Amino acid sequence: MTEPLTQAARLRSVSTARTVPIDLLQASIWFAQRRGWEVEDLLRQAGISPALLVEGRSRVTEDQLTAFVQELWRQTDDELFGLGTHPLPRGSFRLLSYGLLGAQDLSGLIERFQGLARAMPAVPPIKVEYDDELVRFAMSPPSVSDHELALDGPLPVCVGLAVVHRLMAWAIGGRFPLVAVELPYPRQLEEAHHLVFASPLVFDARQPALVFDRVVLRAPVMRTEAELDAFIARSPAGLLVRPTHEATVADQVRRMVEHAIRPSRPDPVPSGDDVAHRLSISEQTLRRRLASDGTTLREVRDAVLRDAAITALVESDEPIGDLAGRLGFSEPSAFTRAFRRWTGNPPSAYRAGVAGGKESAAG
Repeated sequence: MTEPLTQAARLRSVSTARTVPIDLLQASIWFAQRRGWEVEDLLRQAGISPALLVEGRSRVTEDQLTAFVQELWRQTDDELFGLGTHPLPRGSFRLLSYGLLGAQDLSGLIERFQGLARAMPAVPPIKVEYDDELVRFAMSPPSVSDHELALDGPLPVCVGLAVVHRLMAWAIGGRFPLVAVELPYPRQLEEAHHLVFASPLVFDARQPALVFDRVVLRAPVMRTEAELDAFIARSPAGLLVRPTHEATVADQVRRMVEHAIRPSRPDPVPSGDDVAHRLSISEQTLRRRLASDGTTLREVRDAVLRDAAITALVESDEPIGDLAGRLGFSEPSAFTRAFRRWTGNPPSAYRAGVAGGKESAAG
């Protein structure tokens, strides 16, 4: 029988996972809410307090989002979140992926995708346009009206495009840069869209579409069936938000801060001078490069501390006082004030969600 993890072991297993805004969770339950379905039990099973949905600054971990979506798939039997003409039964994504695996390159994969989509009416219609330099991969969710998109349904469409993009990128075994992502609604929910796509966004477009360089069509498909089985088993992990291996200065700074506050051996949070020295640039250049990434050193540090705090509250029982000290706060009250500023909730709201999930599982 496996012995329970000690407190130290639990803390060592806690990563400084990136968290996502509550908007992405709302996108996952959007169609269920519109149909009047009960989602509170699903939230608790994922360790998420329903009260977090009320506060727009709330966050959840990627693992929580994945657990919620998997349970939502199981209970609704619709892998398209209501975006198709009718539900896409569980297992359809697996069959579709197997059908794509035999293509020689991305061009062949897209041709197969179009053919399989025609054979699976629940999949939104797909239109691919080519010119001398670019490819435009467009999809139309027929069950969502323009009025619904304008009111409260933008992110499900964005996430739908993300799933297609991640699947194609995974199939060719590498990064798949996009020239643009076209979205058929006004500019809104900036952070959520950035987490889904680190690409230029075009709002008020005629259709949801991915635009990319035509040269990518020659990239070979290089995945095996065994790799596909592992990929499907983890889904939707890795599908709903963009990968974390980007090479921007902001991402480099984030990794430095994450390393400093790791539970196993925390160090002081690096200063601007520390970060600049490690990157072999001046502080002025650091500020300029972070500005080009649309952020500042303080914003990156706050985001890492926020995500680390949420992850620890969700994945461990690390005492609040110890957590506050590890993250560089002089006292727990200072940490609690900062946490409320970041998320709009006290730390206890996140521990309450975990407790509810454990109680539901035990029951």
